[in-house]
Amino acid sequence: MQFSLREFKQAFPTTMLRELWRLLFLCAVVGLIAGLGAIVFYMMLDAGRWFFLEFLAGYHPALPGGEHRLIPLPETEFRRWVLFLVPAAGGLLSGIIVFSLAPEAEGHGTDAAIDSYHNRGGKVRARVPWVKAITAALTIGSGGSGGREGPIAQIGSGFGSMFANWLKLRPHERRVLMAAGMGAGVGAIFHAPLAGALFAAEVLYRELDLEYEVLVPTVISSITAYAVFASKFGWQPLFVTPKFVFQNPAELGPYFILALVVAAGASIFVKVFYTTRDGFVGLRIPNHVKPALGGLVVGAVGYFVPEAIGTGYGVIQEAFFAKMGVGTLLAVAFLKMVTTSFTIGSGGSGGVFGPAIVIGGALGGAVGLLMAQLFPWMNLQPGAFALVGMAGFFAAAANTPISTLIMVSEMTGNYHLLVPSMFVCFVAFMLCKKYTLYENQIATRFDAPANTGNMMKAVLLKIPVVDVIARQTDSDFVQVREGTNLRKLLELFAGSSSSSFPVVDEDGKLISMIHSRDLRSVVADPSLEPLVVAADLAHAPVTIRKNEDLFVAVQQMASNWVDDLLVVDDQDPERPLAILSRSDVVSAYHEVLNKGLTS
Repeated sequence: MQFSLREFKQAFPTTMLRELWRLLFLCAVVGLIAGLGAIVFYMMLDAGRWFFLEFLAGYHPALPGGEHRLIPLPETEFRRWVLFLVPAAGGLLSGIIVFSLAPEAEGHGTDAAIDSYHNRGGKVRARVPWVKAITAALTIGSGGSGGREGPIAQIGSGFGSMFANWLKLRPHERRVLMAAGMGAGVGAIFHAPLAGALFAAEVLYRELDLEYEVLVPTVISSITAYAVFASKFGWQPLFVTPKFVFQNPAELGPYFILALVVAAGASIFVKVFYTTRDGFVGLRIPNHVKPALGGLVVGAVGYFVPEAIGTGYGVIQEAFFAKMGVGTLLAVAFLKMVTTSFTIGSGGSGGVFGPAIVIGGALGGAVGLLMAQLFPWMNLQPGAFALVGMAGFFAAAANTPISTLIMVSEMTGNYHLLVPSMFVCFVAFMLCKKYTLYENQIATRFDAPANTGNMMKAVLLKIPVVDVIARQTDSDFVQVREGTNLRKLLELFAGSSSSSFPVVDEDGKLISMIHSRDLRSVVADPSLEPLVVAADLAHAPVTIRKNEDLFVAVQQMASNWVDDLLVVDDQDPERPLAILSRSDVVSAYHEVLNKGLTS
């Protein structure tokens, strides 16, 4: 069956609609690339963990229930002294690669992607995804306390940016594909396609705001990436959980206590993280070795508490089934803050989402155990508090309550705790609004540099030129004849607020235009006064029709380097009606804004 060009145009009748579908198709391609990238990255992480932790150190960290080892366990005895050293070795290798090839690949990655979206037009250097994948596999695989979200966000966004550059797309489209790649990578590797799309749209802002322009594209790319990734590693959720339920409104009391705990924990984590980061920035040693120094601290903690290094997902899996005590969970939560801060803050490659949900889950599990002892009549499930704590902690620490809520539900395959999760997420978010793990987040869409032009355009498009000139009086508009002498011109300009006059013939037809600055070259020479007339100083006018909008007017002013436009009649372009100045445009723009703010 053939599909003709005519039928294509009938299906997509407008250029805007065709451009939209073209962009969505490109997002699907980005999703395909990001899904393949997530597969390779996951295999690299597994290989790194096998080599450093399992083969060299003989330490076999527990995995989440929905994942399995790709390489069989080696027959190696557990050697704590090796576990003490391998994070430093991985940090050293990571630091050398990062700071030699792509310094922007250091740290947790998502912040770099946010900065690229807001301030760099979505540009990411082509080498960044590759460097990030390798160094994250070295850092996390060797026991560094980092997650997959930051690396895969930077990897996916990098692929989206590279694809856009290869197609020579406009900056706006490049930003969309970059965000689509970020959402696709996160959605794939966390088995959470909807949350990945929402995360890419929500994480850009500190307040409760979404980049709605990228929402549909990221959904398309995230679905595609997840389908590719799950085809290789299975469709099951990341974690296995018991049948948690919420069926007693009185449980919101203990959950409110959990919200207070995770909000406090999130604020402490952010402070510890950036205090550690700033401390490493101030160290006068080569950047290449800083991740190794951070790795030594991680190794020292891992020597005594191995659960506090690596991804730590096994801790959460056990917390769901209440297999760990309160003391152990609190120790893991505190030490995980330390190891994550030293891993990522020193310049190592890894994300903060994974460690954050481990910390939140550990705090939640501890609170759940305590609440179950305090309120035995409620029959509370401590594991449910671990799940809700995961969501609440990251929602508070990253200012992403919506996507985190969905993320945890998809990662666990459990939607029965949506009510307490929503309650805890938004309470913790409101209590922790001034803290964030992503310092490149912008407050709202109104503050985003990428959106400023679009917002101004939207306002200017609503204001017709005819409405602006209708406020002018007859004295504001002066027309002169070709033969008007210099003295008369000077008198007219002195008595008018306008800086430009149209020059017309006897029938009032437009001939040219004269500007006050045109007089400067002759006014200083009195001998020219009887010789110069308006026709000698006039130039071709830059016109605009009265039914055009102010956005067209601004474009005209900018492209012709003028501050005034001559407004003409739509039916008779030779009949001048008024002068539209730059100040008229600014005044009309601010008037519309003020009406919107006060209405």
